[in-house]
Amino acid sequence: MTAVAERIFKDALDLLPVERAELIEKLFQSFDCAARNAVDAAWAEEVESRFEALDRGEIKASSAEDVFARINQR
Repeated sequence: MTAVAERIFKDALDLLPVERAELIEKLFQSFDCAARNAVDAAWAEEVESRFEALDRGEIKASSAEDVFARINQR
């Protein structure tokens, strides 16, 4: 990793977890469209799978507020 990239990485570690996740998303979006389409398709499949598991009662949902509170506690 270059010195600039290392500095950016270290600075990013000072962000809240949610802010780091947003940064990761923006960086990921900067890659080419074909790669994004493959990831989007995989996420769509994962979301569908999770909805089906929720409908079957195999998993429980959490509110966004609870999820972000748990993330920010880390």
